[in-house]
Amino acid sequence: MNLDATAPIAVRAAAPAELIGPDVALGLTWLPLSPDDAPELAELVGAIEEADRHPFRTSPQEVADWFVGAWRDNQRDTLAGRDPDGALRAYAQVTVAPGAERVVRAFLSGGVHPGWRGRGVGRALITWMEGRGRQLLAASGRDLPARIGAYLDRTDDKPLALYGSAGFTPVRHYADMRRSLALPLPAGRIPAGIRIVPWSPVLDERVRLAHNETFADHWGSEPRTVEVWSQRESTFAPQWSRVALDEARGEVAGYLLSARYEHDWRVVGHSAGYIDLLGVRRPWRGRGLAVSLMASAMAAYRADGIEYAEISVDTENLSGAHLLYERLGFEVFHGAVLMTIEL
Repeated sequence: MNLDATAPIAVRAAAPAELIGPDVALGLTWLPLSPDDAPELAELVGAIEEADRHPFRTSPQEVADWFVGAWRDNQRDTLAGRDPDGALRAYAQVTVAPGAERVVRAFLSGGVHPGWRGRGVGRALITWMEGRGRQLLAASGRDLPARIGAYLDRTDDKPLALYGSAGFTPVRHYADMRRSLALPLPAGRIPAGIRIVPWSPVLDERVRLAHNETFADHWGSEPRTVEVWSQRESTFAPQWSRVALDEARGEVAGYLLSARYEHDWRVVGHSAGYIDLLGVRRPWRGRGLAVSLMASAMAAYRADGIEYAEISVDTENLSGAHLLYERLGFEVFHGAVLMTIEL
């Protein structure tokens, strides 16, 4: 469908007037998910990740976080498929976070239990999620470019084919990289006038604003509101996070926020500190500050007995970040594809 890119979002989204759930003939009963379903949903997600041999596992707390946020309507934006015995066999969720200034985005996530694949359930979920995504975009009232997207494992052909047949196309590739901390750490060169300090709650709002400014020119990034920013708490590792301060100006020059995903460690066979967010504001770029922040964080990982550092990167990032990480000893071990419908 070719729609005028200048048309209002309510027109471009082409939202269905009524959203019809998957056919009961598929063998499942369909109802919304609720926060009370989080433990069972975590079990289903774990079974899917194990069957698909993903090098990670989503913790129960991370799944519980999927239901948190004033912008979420769990009753209308989620779907659970239960078998005749009441067991959860499929799920779907559509999310449109607040704060968009450049592109308003609806993200889809869902999965089907390995024992229920090959019956058309996955295709039905994608149809439902796309329809709900269009409804949410139309209702947003944001007359901006719009996107319906899903992050998929780039080595898993079946989901890629399913989304492709539904009209989604790959627009971005992401690489997960890791580096052994047994290797010598890079010799970070801290620019004159800059002091790298541990993250603290007092600095957090300044870091959020610095992040929104730093990533304003990054593809696919949108400003994070206070509430969205706070949702990293279940995996946030404050003891491994760093802030670079310009002492003369009293400003945040850069930051590195770390995460701790212990559920992944038994799967990959080693412990890891994850570099979740790394940024340097424009006036301080080109001075080696990013490497200094990484060196400080990796030293903290190693001091706590952690074996690897990990980071994810957009391989098409114009800053060439992935090349920098390669020079620092990081190697690709996994990856994802962003499949989208652009509106």
